[in-house]
Amino acid sequence: MAIPSSYSFTRYLAAKKSIDDRALNRHVWGSLGRTLANLPSATPPHVLEVGAGIGTMLERMLDWGLLAHAAYTGIDADAENIFEGYRRLPIWAERLGLRVSESQGLVCLQGEERQVAIELQAAEFFDFAARECGHRLWDVLVAHAFMDLMDIPRVLPPLFSLLKPGGLFYFTIVFDGATILQPEIDPAYDALVETLYHETMDRRSIADKPSGDSRTGRHLFGHLQTAGAELLDAGGSDWVVFAGSQGYPADEAYFLHYIIHTIHTELHGHPELANSRFANWIARRHAQVEEGSLVYIAYQLDFLGRVNKLQDAT
Repeated sequence: MAIPSSYSFTRYLAAKKSIDDRALNRHVWGSLGRTLANLPSATPPHVLEVGAGIGTMLERMLDWGLLAHAAYTGIDADAENIFEGYRRLPIWAERLGLRVSESQGLVCLQGEERQVAIELQAAEFFDFAARECGHRLWDVLVAHAFMDLMDIPRVLPPLFSLLKPGGLFYFTIVFDGATILQPEIDPAYDALVETLYHETMDRRSIADKPSGDSRTGRHLFGHLQTAGAELLDAGGSDWVVFAGSQGYPADEAYFLHYIIHTIHTELHGHPELANSRFANWIARRHAQVEEGSLVYIAYQLDFLGRVNKLQDAT
């Protein structure tokens, strides 16, 4: 594919689905399925996903058989993502042989052994949590590629306040400190770019509040313990993207161009990087995608746990 002249976040989310499919830790996924099946509830589980994007995790949970009878609520701060999620649902349902109907603002997917009620909302998480706390509780909380964008001590209390006692949390693709691009261009300069890129994650803020860090994965163990959560399982979920004999799978070349574009956007004009040299480095990385030679690896972790008592949102 040609190097994009503009970039779409919704296309990026769609493009990374095949990468996430490979990356997700199947042992942790299996633990989630077994634990979910043993939840002490007479009714179908209520699942809440925060930062739901365009609904790729919902599609995966349906496609991989995790949700057969359930009520799913997905929220995302970007209304465009929610619109795209609703657009994709009928396409995905048809692929799975499910009927689609609408009732009381819910999209219902039904088949011989499947019945899932789906609600998607454009909502900022903290606003949603403040509104729903004390009104609705969920059995399962999912946060996919979300936790490393948050200030963990600040976000865990309102997250856990939305879970019933004994409810499960499933936090996936949590970044943990390595962005690897191969082949090397200049080892020292490559390392400098990686270091400075990670520093932008460490300094990131939203509304003047801290927002994630470049080693969220390893730090999350301690934060969960401090929050009184019970960790049931954890494992690696690294992104590994490379071209085979037919090139990059699916739309993964676009994903790689987007990652390089993100690094460029975050570091453009950085005082420790000479502008012309950095521009050439970025151009070479894009060219490597076009050649099919770029390999991209990012270290990440998945977590499954339980919250055994009702949590205070503060």
